[in-house]
Amino acid sequence: MATVGVRGRARERPLAITVVLTLVGYGAVIGTFTGLIPYPTIGETGVDVLTHLIALTNALATVALVLGWYWIRKGEVAKHRTAMLSAFALILLFLLFYLPRVGGGGEKYFVLESAYAWVPLWAGMRYAYLGMLAIHIVLSVLAVPLVVYAVTLGLTHSPSELRTTLHPTVGRIAAATWILSLLLGIVTYVLLNHLYAAEFEPALILPIL
Repeated sequence: MATVGVRGRARERPLAITVVLTLVGYGAVIGTFTGLIPYPTIGETGVDVLTHLIALTNALATVALVLGWYWIRKGEVAKHRTAMLSAFALILLFLLFYLPRVGGGGEKYFVLESAYAWVPLWAGMRYAYLGMLAIHIVLSVLAVPLVVYAVTLGLTHSPSELRTTLHPTVGRIAAATWILSLLLGIVTYVLLNHLYAAEFEPALILPIL
């Protein structure tokens, strides 16, 4: 009965649910970056491990989103639903990796050096990296409410009902924004962790009172 009640409230007020969940997500990220949410220290090695797991998670989420987009265009609703919910689950897994990496480990910063002779060391590469990273971050922030709203509608309405809601429109925008953000995140991951050098800066760990 409780599940039905929650589903019913989400069905009646999807926008309110979206606002609450979006604020919770933003709050977790802001609290992590400001050091208000404590995490165990993991060091540079831990950061490297979580970074690779994040890249893998993002790659799998991208595949799921592309498949979901393809299947809905083919009219295969059940496959579309499975793919999109899988992508959503993967992005939650991403947060479980990302927040401890930032809060308990730190950040790596791009350095225009490389161990490979074939990698270009043009001065513009730094700006290209920073530009892609900035776009990735902005799109990630914008995608959150769109994705949450689309998923909320998808979980609380039947396929026939969804056609009369904003789900098709919001879903297309959310998927496009999300896919581009993930692709840019993967590209910047490759540049920072495999093609160029990086400087590690430990997170500011506040004492737990």
